[in-house]
Amino acid sequence: MMPKYLLLCLALATPVTFAQTSDLSYESYVDSNKRIKCLYGYAAEKTGDHASAIKIFEDCIERWSDVYSMIWLAQMYESGAGVEMDLAKATALMKRGAEQPDDVAYVGLARYHYGVALAEGRGVRKDLRAARVWLQSASRSGQSEADDYLQRLDPSPASSAR
Repeated sequence: MMPKYLLLCLALATPVTFAQTSDLSYESYVDSNKRIKCLYGYAAEKTGDHASAIKIFEDCIERWSDVYSMIWLAQMYESGAGVEMDLAKATALMKRGAEQPDDVAYVGLARYHYGVALAEGRGVRKDLRAARVWLQSASRSGQSEADDYLQRLDPSPASSAR
């Protein structure tokens, strides 16, 4: 027999369900007021439940300015997964994430993606100077991809002599 506290833990971990929503569906997290739901947006997107992912990400952005959700929703707009492709909207979301304070989770990753968008002119006018600023900021926060991209923008004399 299962101890009562274990049953209680399982009950608390189970998502709130609605009459027409299975407890195995990500839809059950759409209206949750718990921030953990932002992670379920990722799972919903990866399993093809684009509608739930969009609702979850939009709510997480609205409630908590959640950078993780900004990045994933931007990638959906960039690829056209479950939404009409919109590079300007994707870049605007990355910019919003990049502008968050330094201590916010995933801000370095948003800065990297925004810097790349600026460097390549994806959804915004190409601006190499601004791209370098954002990529350098991403690099300072530990995004090694930013270092690699900066090297492609400004190859060293030794690497161009080869």
